Amino acid sequence: MKKLIRYSLWIVILVGAGAVRGQSLYFYGNEHNDLYALLRREGYAVKRYGSPGAAVKAAVAGSGVFIIGDGYPKVDTANVITPALLEEANKKRLRLYVEYPARFPGLDVPATAVETQLERGVVTSDVFGKKLPSMGLLGIHNCHVLPVEADSLLIVLAKVVGVDRAEYGLTDTKVYPLLFERDHALVSMTGLSNFQTGRYGPSASVRVLWSYILGRVVGNKHFVIKHWREDVQPMFGRSGALPATARLNSIKKGARWFDNGRFFVDASWKGDWEKYGSNGLKPVGPPVGEDKAVGDGSLGILEGHTSTIYYDGRQQYRYWMRADVQGEASMALAAAGRVLNDETYKQKSAHLLQYLFRSSNMRAGAKNDPSSPAYGLIGWATSNAGTFYGDDNSRAILGAIAASAYLHTDKWDKDLAEAIMGNFRTTGKQGFRGERLEEGDIIKNGWPYYYNRDLVHPSPHFESWMWACYLWLYSKTGYAPLLARTKEAISITMDAYPDKWRWGSSMQTQRARMILPLAWLVRLEDTEEHRRWLDRMVTDMLGYQDACGAIREEIGKGKGMFKELKKNTDYGSDEGSLIFKNGEAISCMLYTNNFALFSLHEAALATGNEKYKAATSRLSDFLTRIQVRSVKHQDLDGAWFRAFDYGKWDYWASNSDAGWGAWCTLTGWIQSWIVTTQVQIQENQSFWDLTKGSGMGPVAKAVIETMMK
Repeated sequence: MKKLIRYSLWIVILVGAGAVRGQSLYFYGNEHNDLYALLRREGYAVKRYGSPGAAVKAAVAGSGVFIIGDGYPKVDTANVITPALLEEANKKRLRLYVEYPARFPGLDVPATAVETQLERGVVTSDVFGKKLPSMGLLGIHNCHVLPVEADSLLIVLAKVVGVDRAEYGLTDTKVYPLLFERDHALVSMTGLSNFQTGRYGPSASVRVLWSYILGRVVGNKHFVIKHWREDVQPMFGRSGALPATARLNSIKKGARWFDNGRFFVDASWKGDWEKYGSNGLKPVGPPVGEDKAVGDGSLGILEGHTSTIYYDGRQQYRYWMRADVQGEASMALAAAGRVLNDETYKQKSAHLLQYLFRSSNMRAGAKNDPSSPAYGLIGWATSNAGTFYGDDNSRAILGAIAASAYLHTDKWDKDLAEAIMGNFRTTGKQGFRGERLEEGDIIKNGWPYYYNRDLVHPSPHFESWMWACYLWLYSKTGYAPLLARTKEAISITMDAYPDKWRWGSSMQTQRARMILPLAWLVRLEDTEEHRRWLDRMVTDMLGYQDACGAIREEIGKGKGMFKELKKNTDYGSDEGSLIFKNGEAISCMLYTNNFALFSLHEAALATGNEKYKAATSRLSDFLTRIQVRSVKHQDLDGAWFRAFDYGKWDYWASNSDAGWGAWCTLTGWIQSWIVTTQVQIQENQSFWDLTKGSGMGPVAKAVIETMMK
């Protein structure tokens, strides 16, 4: 009991009258440290010393001392806390924060840190208040932790399931003490003070944490941080009128991002692409350095960033060379080239099309042999040129069609007709292709095997945009089977909605993808039933549109395509959702909002429906607001991340998805569809109308005659 009373009295001393802004604080650590800079901005006179002992010795009685390991994530061997140092600090009633110590009395501190990725900070105390409660989560990216055994824990590091809280607690997962009380000091076994550089999040929660730590050390339990900074932020806040030029500016920045990120492979560093991009299972590597030349598109364009954020705030790159990305990026560049009158963008667009259809292996070999059953198909990627996803083929095709229209060229008409028909003749009697096909199987079985088989696969994510391609080509050729099989597939899919849909990572993804073929079906056959189908899909999706314009993610009923997260060890083991449960205010720009923007715009202009137009405008404004703004990270400035928490107005979500987590970017799927649709909204033009003048009809009819014999 006496020990408890003494400890309580010490806490009173800690949070009593202490340093105020303008008074001195004592600091051991690097002057470039985020905490040091923050303290200076907050108005404190921060005195730096060359050793922990010197800082403690110089500190006046009752003052605050920060001892920060220099050079994180390397362990600072000079950051040694001795029993004598603690004794002196206690005698002087100093308020200590000790971070990343090489030695500390009573702790068995290892010489090297453990580097983590998917683990997050988990709050294990109520000391931070209601805004950061027990089991709350903190994103401490690429955390390097010195593992020790400790008690009086405030925060631990662990791999857990959840968005804002550890939904299954700390069971079945390894736990590392991260922040704890020891010998009247706050002790952190990682670089918590790396919060700005490491882009820790969510920002509001990290700010609560540091308000508590600073309040403890400066002696003011009501301390409020006034000068918080972030290196990566949304372009605009949630509210307030957007400037009249906001959308056009988002197009400019969105197009410029392709160059800023150095995603165009250049001959001078082609070896890097070959080194990291040849592995189709995990084609990741370090960021492309700022010293690297920006290519002209003739060697293709990389995918973008992975969701791995390093301790220095940079992100890994995905070096994969995918067909869909080439087609989609060519579309965005051509669209931006027209609206911005930029010939360089147009040239790069044309080069990407050349790369897709001629220079790479994605349309080579059997795929370019008229006698082969695989003729016309487009390979998934240079490393997987014999794999065919209908969805990926459809986006490569649609992108190339739009790029051709913007560039006023018919150079690729025959290739595009062959690509559509290559997919169509491997589509079953009911209009479904399934998730993927392999070149070897197609050659072995022959295309009539697929064309005549019975298959029902109600998954709009995989199927529906290829239906859109069939409808588009039907409008140019009048080839009846294109319309007939598509209508049957759409009818079966609408009858199966929603309970029999394979909903993947989100039901909203499926709805967003289904809207496009329904809108184009109305273009071709404006019937009551077709309008009813379209309106049901749009209305159900917009039931989840927030006032800010974001479309919220929704987990479907029953079992989805990917592993359900039933225990902490499941986190990060499969593709999956950004949310844990329905109702979390999180939107997805990889699978939902990007495709929804394009599809809604097509539906609005196909029908003239004012509800659709208003929803499109709100979604466009939302995407304009959340586009990334960063001076420090130019490879991110102008991008869109996959995840955005519109409740917190921050880039935050579950990062469980293997490969496509919360902070990934994608030159194709995300960037290209958003930039292109922003252009089309700006010009009040639909994709359908943009390509209405295509002269592909005669060429496509000849292709159909040859390929469907």
